[in-house]
Amino acid sequence: MRTLLIHARKFEYRALEKAIESAEPLEPSNASGRFSNVLVVFVTIEKGDGGALKEIVGNFVDDVLKVLTSVKADHVVIYPYAHLSRNLADAEESLLVLKELESELAARGVGVSRAPFGWYKEFSLECFGHPLSELSREFRAEGLRKVRTVERRYVVLLPTGEVLDPEAYLEKGDDDELKILITKEVFKKELPGGEPEVTEACNKFGFEWEPMSDAGHMRYGPHATVMVEAVSSYAWEVVRSLGIPVFKVKGTNMFNMRFRPIKEHAELFGDRLYEVETDRGVHVLRYAACHQQFAMVKDWIISYKDLPFGVFELADSYRYEQPGELQICFRLRKFTMPDLHIFAKDVSEAVELSKIVQRKIHEEIAKLGRRYVALYNVTEDFYRDHFKDLAEFVNGDGRAALVSILPSGIYYWVVNVEYIIIDSLGKPAEIATFQIDIGNAERFGIKYVAEDGSERYPAIIHTAIIGSIERYIYAVIDTAIARKRRGLAPTLPTWLAPIQVRIIPVSQKYLNYAEEILKELINAKIRVDLDDRDLSLAKKIREAGIEWIPYCVVIGEREYSTKTVNVRIREGNIQKVMSVKELIELIEKEISQYPQVPQATPHYLSRRPALNYLSKL
Repeated sequence: MRTLLIHARKFEYRALEKAIESAEPLEPSNASGRFSNVLVVFVTIEKGDGGALKEIVGNFVDDVLKVLTSVKADHVVIYPYAHLSRNLADAEESLLVLKELESELAARGVGVSRAPFGWYKEFSLECFGHPLSELSREFRAEGLRKVRTVERRYVVLLPTGEVLDPEAYLEKGDDDELKILITKEVFKKELPGGEPEVTEACNKFGFEWEPMSDAGHMRYGPHATVMVEAVSSYAWEVVRSLGIPVFKVKGTNMFNMRFRPIKEHAELFGDRLYEVETDRGVHVLRYAACHQQFAMVKDWIISYKDLPFGVFELADSYRYEQPGELQICFRLRKFTMPDLHIFAKDVSEAVELSKIVQRKIHEEIAKLGRRYVALYNVTEDFYRDHFKDLAEFVNGDGRAALVSILPSGIYYWVVNVEYIIIDSLGKPAEIATFQIDIGNAERFGIKYVAEDGSERYPAIIHTAIIGSIERYIYAVIDTAIARKRRGLAPTLPTWLAPIQVRIIPVSQKYLNYAEEILKELINAKIRVDLDDRDLSLAKKIREAGIEWIPYCVVIGEREYSTKTVNVRIREGNIQKVMSVKELIELIEKEISQYPQVPQATPHYLSRRPALNYLSKL
């Protein structure tokens, strides 16, 4: 908040016309005013002032009282003035703060008037000439960017239901990955790392920072685009396999902070918010799909017979991560969240549904050959009243978990689970999550009609079963790097590989036969390309290996004469001779449970330009 204080011999104003649609209604008491020996306080309310209302108002009133006492003015006029800052709060927040300033001054025994907010006004002013007659002030508030400090305590919960102190577990526990999580989360110790090979590998497939955008925003080359589209399609298939009705929706990324549910929900994320100012006020870029889905579902007519059901969206999500935290594919300011919200009758039903979600979360990471270690963030009341459910969750994980216990009522959820891999650098990396929300249904006005005819608020499960699209890909590539560190060839799952088959003729003599094979594989909807460049066989095979292509088909005289293919299978470093039909059947069997999206590069390598990331190979 910024103020300009002027001790005026005379001050007069009159409201003329509305400056904004949501202007404050005029009353006889504020439509105009005439004053003498008055302290006029021109006030500009800035974004975030309402988030620290008590502090802002207290500091303002203390300052005004000091000046009022010094200049011996008879009255104070608060005059809304939007020209002291460009960082303006929206109309709702501005009026809230202005009314509080007026109310607190009056409560402290000061004669005070306030000019109407949101109006064009004319005024005349005759200022005294003493040293204190003109003063400017700035009252800073962190507002939405303020970091919330929350006291918490930690325990380790074993699958048996036994509770241990984290320090004791570090001494006697046998789960090394959990010990890494405890060391980082509880004792805040920096863990040894190294050069992030995952970043180099991501760059190789076209996941790069966009230098012409804000920090933390990525661009996706052709190979990366295929991977993102494949995982996005797969995320939808995963949520549909849960066995409950799921509705797929799409929405906008910006929500106006003047709406109370949006403002209250957004404020929970503190300094991680991304804000945009438009002619209609301050908007927040959504943290996940919550704002859009809740704004939509509140308009649905829901019966208890309809529950449970899910709502799913691939949501552009924005989080204002700090520059030192940013990492390709993992810590981003803009990413894609396959966000599912499941609406349940109550917390008990949400707990049972969450166990289904939990099993699916573990099932999906196991397909990559990985295991999660869990961090359970729970409120005191959930820990006390649902300890049995919490123990069952940990038992479902099949290993001990770290539990962080927070005060009740400070968040919208009662349990928030982070599913973490220990990555190839030995550091915790959260991928998947679920949480049980008991606050947002009421906040957004989402209701259902119960069996007895009453209206009730559903409990809501938030989950990203495979994690964000980019973090899932991070887990895939990190798994490949872990293989490399064990002396094995790094690989991608065939369904996710941008190019699944590379055809390599030994010489131009066999190009026509190679093109016949190319057509057969294209007709089978397999992502395939043909290295028709006039390069040595060794160089062609080396480049296919650098791109981690799962199947490399070499065509020479023997293959041409027998109408077969010599297949080099990257997984297991196997080489086989087979027919084209056998190759197609092998690949189709491997990818049958996954979506197949078109490739994003030409089929002939000679027609592929020197893409910046591939030119580095």
